[in-house]
Amino acid sequence: MTLRPPAATSLAADRRDADAKPIQVGLLGIGTVGSGTFNVLVRNQAEIRRRAGRGIEIAMVADLDTARAEAIVGERARVVGDARKVIANPDIDIVVELIGGYGIARTLVLEAIAAGKHVVTANKALLAVHGNEIFAAARDKGVMVAFEAAVAGGIPIIKALREGLTANRIEWIAGIINGTTNFILSEMRDKGLDFDVVLKEAQRLGYAEADPTFDIEGIDAAHKATIMSAIAFGIPVQFDKAHVEGITKLQAADIRYAEQLGYRIKLLGITKRRDNGIELRVHPTLVPARRLIANVEGAMNAVVVQGDAVGTTLYYGKGAGSEPTASAVIADLVDVTRLHTADPDHRVPHLAFQPEALADTPILPIDDVVTSFYLRLQVADQAGVLAKITGILAEHVISIDALLQRESGEGENKTDVIILTHDTVEGQMRRAIAQMQALPTVLAPIVSLRKEELA
Repeated sequence: MTLRPPAATSLAADRRDADAKPIQVGLLGIGTVGSGTFNVLVRNQAEIRRRAGRGIEIAMVADLDTARAEAIVGERARVVGDARKVIANPDIDIVVELIGGYGIARTLVLEAIAAGKHVVTANKALLAVHGNEIFAAARDKGVMVAFEAAVAGGIPIIKALREGLTANRIEWIAGIINGTTNFILSEMRDKGLDFDVVLKEAQRLGYAEADPTFDIEGIDAAHKATIMSAIAFGIPVQFDKAHVEGITKLQAADIRYAEQLGYRIKLLGITKRRDNGIELRVHPTLVPARRLIANVEGAMNAVVVQGDAVGTTLYYGKGAGSEPTASAVIADLVDVTRLHTADPDHRVPHLAFQPEALADTPILPIDDVVTSFYLRLQVADQAGVLAKITGILAEHVISIDALLQRESGEGENKTDVIILTHDTVEGQMRRAIAQMQALPTVLAPIVSLRKEELA
């Protein structure tokens, strides 16, 4: 007897999917990302429906500028000026929070969770600071909080860490996760200009905000690195323990010297597993020019992940912008739609590890971090200076990897000494720098930058 496939059953299931009521979404904030989300969802509705198994519709939009919101959505969604009207609507299944910031966004997300709504957010600051509270509230209510768009825009790095690499023991992550600073560093390297000049140009071109503090001081990157660290190592989010440095003090001379030594300087978010804890830091970093991540230019993002089984993987793409970020928001909407009726215990945990299995592994203070260094010293051009400097490094058990001596360009009898070291403990290096700075032959503040081989 020939067995036939259950065509009737399959067709019936297809009809049920086709007839299913579209899931209803409430959008809080329809600025750059919100408008991109609305437009991409409308444009690709048929494709998204085929993937999700049912339609996804933005039924309500809340924005203080109701006139602008109505101009974007037309008759396709109801526009209100009060976000709480969206949360109170019993027909809304998912609330998308695109307001940003720590304040009202936190209140609205918690209220949406309390009302039994799933939440999708692109708000890295909110999750880095209040993520533990938000995830706990979501677990208690049996709802999901999805946040792919919170890190690296359209690059699916959260999904890779939470699901694609789940078999791996993650060893480290290093990422260019702020497009503004990467654009500035690219321009400084290409044109030999100082930071202040390039920042003004970045603001003129729209790559930097009028108040660029969160970007150029490394805070935005630290929010994202905090989230990735929690997912990679199964620890709570702990932004307050991250070490954060920006690019405001970076000089064109150091970018030039790094290039001569075969390195490029990038603002990296780095998190590493150590025997005694987790490193979590953001700072300008020398990276070998031969590494792929060193060649990521302009406003692009890239994240390198090292896993014990898979080895090194690289994720590259647009880290911001209307439709790249919308791509991640809608991917979350599809995931939530697929799992909308699933048993909460069978969903992927917010931070990849089961909540009761999160570890209390400490975040290491910066003095305990192990890395290598780039040092630039402006010194008097006289005999014995170099011997004193290398002697101090030797006293602190810091070995030298490479050394350059160049005219400083700031008058006669001055020279720049550039040193690359092997790995050392940060606290040791700080003590050595303090001792070298006290030498009468050291004529300017010593420049110190960390170096990562990313091998």
